[in-house]
Amino acid sequence: MSSAFELGTDGPTRILVGVDGSETSMRAGAYAAGLARLQGSQLVVVFVTPTGGMAAGIPETAGAMMQANEQIAAEIKAQIADGLERIGVQARFLRRWGNPYLELVRVAQELRVDAIVVGASTQAGHRLVGSLAGRLVRDAKWPVTVVP
Repeated sequence: MSSAFELGTDGPTRILVGVDGSETSMRAGAYAAGLARLQGSQLVVVFVTPTGGMAAGIPETAGAMMQANEQIAAEIKAQIADGLERIGVQARFLRRWGNPYLELVRVAQELRVDAIVVGASTQAGHRLVGSLAGRLVRDAKWPVTVVP
């Protein structure tokens, strides 16, 4: 009796990585890119611009914040494109606005990803209140990798 070759992979076929420009998120992006290359997976890079907050309600600062966020998004997209080109991985870059946790979950559901990769928070307060990574690990329906 011969066994048939099984099509498909044992690993993720679509990986979502959340980036925000922080050192840990960029390491998460590099890790996810390497994983996508090794697994032959599609890579989805998501940058979420947080909305709201006190400064966003002040007209004088709202414009400056929007401009700074546009610049950050453009720089991240360029850095990621350059790095991915070097290792031969193609990625889809998505820009979202809102709550980073909610937007990452929304994109993961819409695109039916198999795994999520995020960087660990470096803010001390997150140990008490919870970080994006902690919430994803606790609540998500996907395997979540947190990169230090």
